Amino acid sequence: MLKIAVPNKGSLSETAAQMLAEAGYQGRRDSRELVVLDPRNEVEFFYLRPRDIATYVGSGALDVGITGRDLLLDSESPASEVAALDFGGSTFRFARPEGTDIELESLQGARVATSYPGLVGAFLAGHGITATLIRLDGAVESAVRLGVADAVADVVSTGSTLRKAGLEIFGPIILESTAVLISSGTTHPGAETLLRRLQGVLVARQYVLMDYDVPITHLDEACALTPGIESPTISPLHDAEWVAVRAMVPKHDTNLVMDRLYAVGARAILVSPIHAARI
Repeated sequence: MLKIAVPNKGSLSETAAQMLAEAGYQGRRDSRELVVLDPRNEVEFFYLRPRDIATYVGSGALDVGITGRDLLLDSESPASEVAALDFGGSTFRFARPEGTDIELESLQGARVATSYPGLVGAFLAGHGITATLIRLDGAVESAVRLGVADAVADVVSTGSTLRKAGLEIFGPIILESTAVLISSGTTHPGAETLLRRLQGVLVARQYVLMDYDVPITHLDEACALTPGIESPTISPLHDAEWVAVRAMVPKHDTNLVMDRLYAVGARAILVSPIHAARI
């Protein structure tokens, strides 16, 4: 049995569960379940706190897991990132009191409040800076106002929460994080299957199938617009002067490609979603 760690709550939980379901795995039906067996796929799911997943996988107690890149790096676990999963994106930045001239080098000997001391400490050390890290479980933006810290390091989206606390972003980006598949280094064949399935889900979400008919005289122009992953499929039609073409097209380009195909003479342009894929 392949042992897989899955976030039991938080921003990663729902999307991770949905992705695994799209990959053909049986998840939990009750949010209180901590362990779920999927005998058909020969896997066992363990639902854990996202912050603990890297520790369990790194110890070898579990084979693979889904967590945030930020949590993996902050844990200092020996687990390794296998693949990015394209959800749960976040950006880590430093913030200082508005109107002050604190810069990155000013953090030498300063107090920095964060929920990710391992991640932030490693970043500062990489820049030759030693600071006193104040670990807080949340609401780090209040640390400066309450006199606990001189600056903070936290997840930033629009920066509005920081501005409301009288803070402003400064310095370089600490980390661009996303959900990732991590591994203990297992050679379990089920781990390779899991990776292929998750990659198939990503492809299915990013691409659509496009079918159209085009005159042979304009085939090269049309195929240049729809090169597909490897090469488009070309099929003859009853009318020998026309052919049918099928190719995978990036989902976000769908309507633009349809417009351009129509302009070069393609007709009967149809788009179909992809539910699963292996590339």
